[in-house]
This record gives sequence, C-alpha cells and structure tokens, in this order.
Amino acid sequence: MRNVISLNQDWLFSKEAPGCGEAEKVTIPHCWNSVDGQDGGNDYYRGTCYYVKKIAKADLPAGERVYLEFRGTNSSATVTVNGKELASHDGGYSTWRVDITEVLADDNEIVVAVDNAANDHVYPQMADFTFYGGMYRNVYAIGVDAAHFDLDYYGAPGIKVTPELAKLSIGEAMPEKESAKVEIEVYANAEADGKTYHYEILDAEGTVVAFADAADKLVTLEIPEVIRWHGRKNPYLYRAVVVMKDGDVEVDKVETTFGCRTFEIHPDKGFILNGQPYALRGVSRHQDRWGIGNALLPEHHEEDIDLIMEVGATTIRLAHYQHDQYFYDLCDAKGLVIWAEIPFISQPLEKGYDNTISQMTELVAQNYNHPSIVVWGLSNEITMQGRTDSALLKNHNDLNDLCHKMDKTRLTTMAIVSMCSQDDPYIQIPDTVSWNHYFGWYGGDTSMNGPWLDGFHKKYPNLPVGMSEYGCEALNWHTSNPKQGDYTEEYQAYYHEELIKQLFTRDYLWATHVWNMFDFGADARAEGGENGQNHKGLVTFDRKYKKDSFYAYKAWLSDDPFVHICGKRYVDRVEEVTKVTVYSNQTSVELFVNGESLGVQESPEHFFYFEVPNVGESTLVAVAGDCRDESTIKKVDEPNQDYLLKEVGAILNWFDITEIDGYLSINDTIGDIMATTRGKLLMMGVMGNMMKSMKNGKSGKTEAAGFELNDNMMQMMNGFTLLRAINMASGMMNMDITKEQLLDLNAKLNKIKKKKK
Repeated sequence: MRNVISLNQDWLFSKEAPGCGEAEKVTIPHCWNSVDGQDGGNDYYRGTCYYVKKIAKADLPAGERVYLEFRGTNSSATVTVNGKELASHDGGYSTWRVDITEVLADDNEIVVAVDNAANDHVYPQMADFTFYGGMYRNVYAIGVDAAHFDLDYYGAPGIKVTPELAKLSIGEAMPEKESAKVEIEVYANAEADGKTYHYEILDAEGTVVAFADAADKLVTLEIPEVIRWHGRKNPYLYRAVVVMKDGDVEVDKVETTFGCRTFEIHPDKGFILNGQPYALRGVSRHQDRWGIGNALLPEHHEEDIDLIMEVGATTIRLAHYQHDQYFYDLCDAKGLVIWAEIPFISQPLEKGYDNTISQMTELVAQNYNHPSIVVWGLSNEITMQGRTDSALLKNHNDLNDLCHKMDKTRLTTMAIVSMCSQDDPYIQIPDTVSWNHYFGWYGGDTSMNGPWLDGFHKKYPNLPVGMSEYGCEALNWHTSNPKQGDYTEEYQAYYHEELIKQLFTRDYLWATHVWNMFDFGADARAEGGENGQNHKGLVTFDRKYKKDSFYAYKAWLSDDPFVHICGKRYVDRVEEVTKVTVYSNQTSVELFVNGESLGVQESPEHFFYFEVPNVGESTLVAVAGDCRDESTIKKVDEPNQDYLLKEVGAILNWFDITEIDGYLSINDTIGDIMATTRGKLLMMGVMGNMMKSMKNGKSGKTEAAGFELNDNMMQMMNGFTLLRAINMASGMMNMDITKEQLLDLNAKLNKIKKKKK
C-alpha cells in the first residue's frame, strides 16, 4: 500500500552550489526572499539556490517505487539524487513529482536547485508582485507498489470525480429528495493492468452511500438522496475512495472530497448556484505574508480564510497562480466560490507558449475535484502593453480549448485591463470576462465604474461580465479631506463605499473581486510611504489590522451583527466639527459623544455619517441593536504630522506644495489642468519633454516603461495629480527631475485660474 512521509525537516540551504559555500539548516516550507522581497528597491535576490538533504534508504517509505513530491518550487527546479540529474520543472506554483527509485543507495543525497531568475519562457516575468524564490510548500516521499495509481500524470491525485445532477431552472427550488450520478475515473500505471478496483462514496458523517467493485477504471455510482454543495449556505462534501486490489490484497488507494452542485453564469442574472441566484461578491488573494514570503503554514491559510469569511465574501479570485491545495480544501469546506488561474500575465513571452499550456494542464488536472472552483482563468491584463496579435489570440484559443477538453463542467474567464479596447477580438474567446478597473485611483473617478460596465453590458449583452479588480491603497495616513491618490485610510473607505453602491446593485455582474484582501509584497513598488508593498488590501500585510474598508464590506455582506466606528487611528483633528463615519449591518445606529446622543440614523446603504462637535477629548460610542463600538477623538490646533504621507524617495510630498485658492497647482489632476487653455499649453510642454525619454526607436510608438500611451491610457491619466504622475513616471523611466524644477512648474500653475465646474 501507498506510504507517504514528510521530508520537510533537515535541509541545508545555500546560494552557492553544494560544497562551494556555507549552508544554513532550514525547514521546509522555506523562502529566501522573505525580507528582501518586501522592502522595496526591486533588488531582491533572483537566481539559483540549492537545497540539500541526506537521507538513508531505510528512512524513506517502503515501496517498489519511491517518488519525491514537491508542492511548490518557484519558479524552476531541477532534482539531482546521488549525482544523477533526474527531472526539471518549470512553473513555481503547482505540484510535481519525480521517480527516484533507480538511483537510490543505502545513503542518499538529494539536491534541489531552485531558480527564480528572470528568463524568457516561464511565467510570470512581469507583474505587480514579488516572485519569491524557494521550496516554499511541503515536500513528501511516496512509496508505492509496482502497480499503483499514476503519480506521473501532471501532479494530479490519480482520481477524477464528476457529479451529475438535474439542472434546475433559475428560481426553481431544490428538490427535497433527488439522486445524483457520480462518475469516478482513476488513472493507473501500466503495471496495474489486470487489477480490480473497489469504489466507495461516503457522506459527511462517514457512512458509505454507494459502492462498486469493477475491473474498469471508470464507473458511475448513484447517491440516492444527495445533498447539494450550496456555497456558504451549505458546503456539503462527500468523499470518494478507490482501492486498487490484486485479488484480495489491497495494492494502492486514492481518495478525494467532492461536492454535488450545478451552476450557471447568466449574462443578465449573474451567478446561479443550484438554480438560485447567488451573488458572487468577494475578494482576491495573494498568498504571501510579511516576513514569511510564500512559505505559509496551515495556520496562515486558516487565518486568511477566517478573515475572508468574517468580511462576508462569497467568492475569492485566487490570483495570479495556483494556490496551495490546503487552501482550496478550506474553500471547499467553507463554501467559497473560486476563480483559479495561471500566471499568464502582463506581457506575453515569445517563448512562453508551452509554459502556459503546461501550467494550465497542471492547474486543471490537480484541482478538478474541488467543488469551490467554477472558472479557469486564462490570463490577466495580458494586453497591458498594447493590442493583441495572432500569436496571442492563438495562445488564448488553445488555452480555452484545453480547459474545455479537460473539464466539460466548468467555464473559462480572464481579467482584462481597462486600457484594452472593448472590441478587441481576444475578449470574445472565454465563456465569461471580467475587467480590472481602477477609476477613482489610477485615473478617472469613482463614478465612472458602474456606467462603464453598463456600456459594455449593453454592447455585448450575451457575454457575462464582472469586475475582477478594483481598489485603492491605504496606509496609516489620515485626513478629514480625503483625495484621490492620498493613500489615506479615509480615502480608501470613501472609494469602497462608492464602489460597493455601484457594483452590488448591478445584478448582471457575474462576480466582483476587490483587489486585494491583504496587502502583499511587490518589491518594485515605491509609493505610499512604505516601499516594497502593494497596500490595496482590506487587511494589512501582517493580518493584524482590519482597515475601515474591511468593515464597509462586512456591513453589506455579513449576517453577523456588528457596528464599527471608522477612523480609530485618526485621533488628533483640527476642525471644530468633524465627520465621523459608522458602518453596520443593522438597520439603525445611534452615536453618543461623551454620553450625549447625536441622534439615531437609518441607512439602507449601511453607511452612517455624523457631524461631531470636536472639543477637547471626546469618547465616541456607536450603538446598533445589541452591538456597540467605541473610539476617541481629540481637538488639536495644528495637524498631526504623523498623519501626513511622506513618500520615501519622492522629490516633493503633496503638503510641500504652495496652493492658492482658485488657481492651479501640481496637486491638481492632469484633467483639470488640461481643461484650461494655459494649463493645456503648459502640459504639452511637460509631456513633450517626457515623451523624448519614452520614444521607442523600434516600434515608433510612445511608451513609458513598456506601456503604450494610447487614448485609453491617457484618459486614465487624467485622474492623476500632476505631482503623482511625475513622481511615478520619474521612477519608471529614471527621469532626472529636481525639486527646483517642480517648484518652478508649480509657480507657473499658481498663475492659472482653475476652470469653474
């Protein structure tokens, strides 16, 4: 019978080849960029590192064949045992195995060379997150008989379960009693010819509800009174177990949990689960952690799922790669609906076609049995640098066909960047689409999001559309006058209030996913005052602080009663009367200031706004039903400098700029500046100088850090303040702009009257 043991302990790690340098004793999971991949500068170590383990054959699991199983090695890896190179794998997020039987000796040395260096053929190579290196998920040794369930089939579990239930009409109630047919297919190696199989299905209590004995590798069993997997409302799971037998002797065994459910994605009515409208409103998740990188332990996954459950999400987009099997298992058990995707992202690689096919094959093969997964994601923002070409169209068509060939039960989707034309032919390839829009953060304003989606839906009424990314960054900066691009917790809260009201009231959207549930590592980032991270999370990178926007979603999505006063980190305030926002999923909220009531408010939008006298030090208490929350504010004469954004490496910060009432400054948006004749002339000169450093001699197109400045890009840029745009552009293009030049530009703008709105 199969015997599996952990090989996580007692590895030696080194950035030098074995025997060529000092080695550090480590335990797997291990990540070598857990610090330098999160501190900014885009200078984290990318190269080949080595993991070495010595193990006696007697300590390996017994079996006629012995395999090593790696759950995640980023991004390419090669295994050598006793000096013989046995296998290599490209792709840092999936399971892969290698048969080491033929080279085993009494004492063995295993060397795994893991490489996260830049290359031209393995995705991802360009993306807004850190490509952490490491052997960062569990490693196992598997001992099996000569005849066994296939361990060489794309890292898959060797068992494939496909339930079939009656499809219900939209709005039709689920039958009180119904049966389900369950097709179970197993994969076995050649030595298994002539063996027989015992199949069982067990319910959640462990009772056998169906079984069969057969010589076939494919059988269909029937569950007589099936219980449907129905998302968070009832995430009911069954277990399929298959034993390979040689006569009466059990040779090998595989098993998997699965769920019985039907779903539909309707272009007008959104996501339909088991015949019932089931709104998919949720978040995206990156897997990394502060000080840990990608080397997560089970308790980290559990904490993440608990926070996502608390906010009330019904769906997660697991971006931008295959996540840990343990996390998919948690999603199954909690009833969360999942978008799973490969890291085909940002910029196509000329030599990357084969890698997209292999990563998608592994994603589908390894995750087929998870009832939580409903769509396979083909790519993310792949047209960021321009239009599609024939090679990119072929790549997407082939990926789409591959998904449908391997899995006839699920649909395909992809995430499209705002700058892409609505009429681009590649948008018509998958079954559904979603857009990454940041109107209100990266250009535009918050009010543009809903109408833009309405326009697309009207233009392509038969193509289900969703919102795959939207969000804005917030750190521990604070203001009573939040503005786009200020990185304050208050602006992030305002932004998400507006997006919630627009997105959650549009039933045709098949899914919406906040970018992101958690702050995450992006070592190339240098904005917001804390370099090396993307701070769009509803929760901080260390999972210790839930930002106010977290509670905005909880107010709409969670049934657990609560009330939350926003701005707890914003204590010192200069104004005589200050705005205090309260979130609750209760029907009304009463706010007390030093024991005196400011009245009761009701809000169908779950957002409550109070004008609070700011005198001395005040204790605020919000009461909603049986729930209460408390915070403090204090009147001060001068703004607390600790609340003001100070960007690391910025030429100027926004509060260093002279502003004159009624006149322009570099703190105004490019759109507002361009709305005036004199401002437009001034901007043309500024843009002309910038374009000189952005001209691409080969293509003849105007580009910035590889991004084509097309009309859609320019429309988005209109929402940036000029200072923010210059600060970001100077970093991307290594432009030498001085403080004096910016102050001179600001002085010129200070002489131009703003256009009245």
